[in-house]
Amino acid sequence: MTHRLDGVLVVDKPVGPTSHDVVALVRRALREKRIGHTGTLDPLASGVLPLVIGRATRLASLLSSSEKEYEAGVRLGASTDTYDAASLPLGASPPSPPAVDRDAVEAALDRFRGPFEQMPPAYSAKKVGGVAAYKLARRQEPAALRAVPVATHTLVLVAYDDGLVTLRMVTTPGFYVRSLAHDLGQLLGCGAYLESLRRTRAGAFDLASAVPLEVIGRDPEAAVAKLVPLEQLAPELPAVRVTPRGATRVAHGNFLAVNDFAEKGSGPVSGAVRVFDEGVRLLAIGRYGPDGVLRPSVVLV
Repeated sequence: MTHRLDGVLVVDKPVGPTSHDVVALVRRALREKRIGHTGTLDPLASGVLPLVIGRATRLASLLSSSEKEYEAGVRLGASTDTYDAASLPLGASPPSPPAVDRDAVEAALDRFRGPFEQMPPAYSAKKVGGVAAYKLARRQEPAALRAVPVATHTLVLVAYDDGLVTLRMVTTPGFYVRSLAHDLGQLLGCGAYLESLRRTRAGAFDLASAVPLEVIGRDPEAAVAKLVPLEQLAPELPAVRVTPRGATRVAHGNFLAVNDFAEKGSGPVSGAVRVFDEGVRLLAIGRYGPDGVLRPSVVLV
């Protein structure tokens, strides 16, 4: 690649590689060092993994705060240390289906609809005293994990057959589907673990805009053609336009005065906004303070 890349490349991650593996492969394929992701997917999981590239890496925290949508398969009848199938012996057969009917599963799922406190898995990247919890778990050292507030905006029991619960869910960021699987098994008294997981959406990015990982390795130019440019990111934020003087002030991280806006007397006066020049270039993400003054919080130029 000889041209500058700035934007988001949505990868359809296969089962197997870690999110870090995906980033490393795409860096090599696109010959671009500035690449990161906006929220990990476990090796067991597949689906939507948005990668921020170039200047878009400055928007990673903003993009990672979006809701996520998943299709999950939860196997009833046994528990695992990792809360998923990753810690099962190779070639292990599924456990015998427990004596739990669909109505009992549906009733138990009510516990996980809406907001609730969720305990992260011991085998997770949550930091405990600056150390990832999974590292402590591997050393069999206790980890003082704390429950965190999460929510499901949607939690649908799609199917229940032969001990396999198929779910569709829309969750807040930071939600562990593995924990939901484990906790569902505990609530039903039969144990459970996450058998499969596919992320179908992360914020505004879905499978329709995703590029299979093998395509990126084989045809980088085709992948770049699907890059979502900076100007199309964070569409949920209102847009304001600034004059050339305002653009200069934004580039230096300075607050904007009334005369710096290209459109007078319109637009939002609170919260976060996207700041554009008088053309189509996204200059920054700004935020209005309590004093009503707009200041750049993420400068992109």
